Amino acid sequence: MTIRAAIITLLCLWLLPQGLRPQAKRLIEDVQYGASLRGTFGDGDRAPFWFTSNRYGLGALRNNTFLARTYIKRDIESDSLRNWRIGYGADLAAGYGNHSDFCLQQAFVDLGWKMIRLSLGQKERPSELKNNELSTGGMTLGINARPIPQVRIELPHFWDVPGTKGWFAVKAHIAYGFYTDNKWQRSWAGSGKNLYTRNSFFHSKALLMRIGNEKKFPLTLKWGMEMACQFGGKGYNVVSYTGQQLEQDIKLGGNMWNAFVPGGGDVNDGDAFANAVGNHVGSWHVRLDWAGKGWSVGAYMDHFFEDHSQIGMQYGFWKDMLLGVEINLPRNRYVSIIVYEHNGTKNQSGPLYHDATQENPQQISAKDNYYSHHVYGSWHHGGFVIGNPLLLSPLYNSYMGKGTSMLCYFSRLNAHHVGLKGNPADWLAWRALYTYEKNFGTYDDPVMDPLKGHFLLLEAVYRPRQVKELSITAAYGHNSGTLLGSSNGAMLTVAWDGWLGKKRQSL
Repeated sequence: MTIRAAIITLLCLWLLPQGLRPQAKRLIEDVQYGASLRGTFGDGDRAPFWFTSNRYGLGALRNNTFLARTYIKRDIESDSLRNWRIGYGADLAAGYGNHSDFCLQQAFVDLGWKMIRLSLGQKERPSELKNNELSTGGMTLGINARPIPQVRIELPHFWDVPGTKGWFAVKAHIAYGFYTDNKWQRSWAGSGKNLYTRNSFFHSKALLMRIGNEKKFPLTLKWGMEMACQFGGKGYNVVSYTGQQLEQDIKLGGNMWNAFVPGGGDVNDGDAFANAVGNHVGSWHVRLDWAGKGWSVGAYMDHFFEDHSQIGMQYGFWKDMLLGVEINLPRNRYVSIIVYEHNGTKNQSGPLYHDATQENPQQISAKDNYYSHHVYGSWHHGGFVIGNPLLLSPLYNSYMGKGTSMLCYFSRLNAHHVGLKGNPADWLAWRALYTYEKNFGTYDDPVMDPLKGHFLLLEAVYRPRQVKELSITAAYGHNSGTLLGSSNGAMLTVAWDGWLGKKRQSL
C-alpha cells in the first residue's frame, strides 16, 4: 500500500460516525495476531505451479525462497450480535526470492451497520461461490494477485429481502480503488517498447441473488454477475489502432462513471473504432446446491467475458466457461470435501475480429484474447493475473520466450482439476490439488502443438494438541509436461496464531 492509501484510511477513521466512537474500546477485544515463516526448496526451471498460484500474489516463480509474515486483525464478525460493527487488519510480508522483498500485504478497516459494510483499504477477498482452498479460482476476481486498495460498499452476506420469508436474498458490492504496481511495471517493461501503465484505477461491482430457503427446502439457486474495470492513469508505448506509435507517455481516458457504465473510448481507438474506455471484464455466476443431512453437493458455472462479445448468447456463450462440482461428504476420517472443475477457454468468441467499415459493414466482435488488453497490457496486478491462474500470468512470459511483455500469451486452454481435503483428526488436516492443462496459446500467437502441463500439490497441516497456537504445514509440489517443464519442490511453513482480549464470540 502506498502513502496515499494510508492517508485515506486514517482520514476515514477520523471521520467515524459520532455514534460509533464511544464503542471504539471494542477495538482491543477479540484481536487475533500471528506470525509465520515459510521456506521453499526445489529443482527445475521454476517453482511448482501451486506453490506460485492462488496465494494473493505472495507466491514465487523461483524455487528457493523464504518468506516471513506477521499480522494483526479483528474480524468484523466479532460484533455479529451488534448493529454497529468494527473490524481491521494489518499484514506485513518480507523475504528472499519472492516477487517483492517487502510488502504491506493488507491494511484495512471494516465498518458495518446491520447488513451494510464499508470496507476501506487493501484486503484479501475470496472468490465468489467457490471453495477457495480447492478451486482453481474465480475467472474475474480470483485469489491469485495481491489485493488492490479500494473503497468498497457491500452487502457481504446474502440478505433476506423483507416479505419473502427467507426465500429470496441478494448480495452485492461496489468498489473503486487504485493499482500499486507502478514501480514493478516500469522495471519489468524496461527501456524497450513494451506496453505498461502507471497510476491507473480499479473498479468492481457485483449483484448475486439466491432463491431458496435451506431451512425449509434443501435446494437453493444462486446466480448473478460480477464486473470489473481498469481505467485512467498514464500509458507508455501505446500503439494506435492503425499501428502508429503514439507519444511516449499519454494520458488514458475514463472516469468513475465510464467504469461503472462502460462507455467512452480508448485513446488509441480512433473515431471509426470506438471502444468502451478501459479494460472491462466480468463473469456470469450460477450455483445450484442440495443440502442433505450431514452432506451437501453443489454445481457451479463461472462464465467469463471481455467487453460485450461473451456477455450474451451471440458468440457461443456455452463454449467457454469454468464448470465445477463440490461435494461435502458425511463426517469421516479420510476425505471431507471433493471438488472437480473443468475450465475451457478455447473459443473466445471465435478467431476473427472485424470492425464495421464502409466496404464491409458486418461487425464481428470475436477473438477476445482473454485477459490481454491493447492499452493496459492484461488483467493483472503486479504481474499476476487477477482472475484464474490457469491462464498464465505475464510473470511467466520471460520463462516462455515472450520477454517482459504485459500481455497474456497462454489464455486458450482446456483443463481438468481435482481438489481433495480431509481432517483425519483434530490435530491433522490435509489437502491435494491435481490439474491437467492443455494450452493453445492465443489466436494471434498460437501454439502449433498444444502445450501440456501436470500440476500437483500435496499438503499436510499439523497442530499439536499441547500447543494450540502452533501449526506446521509441509507441502510437496510437482510440475511436468511441456507447458511449464519439470520441477519438484518442498514447502515448509511454521505459524503461530494467538488472541488478545477476550475470547471471540462464536457465531
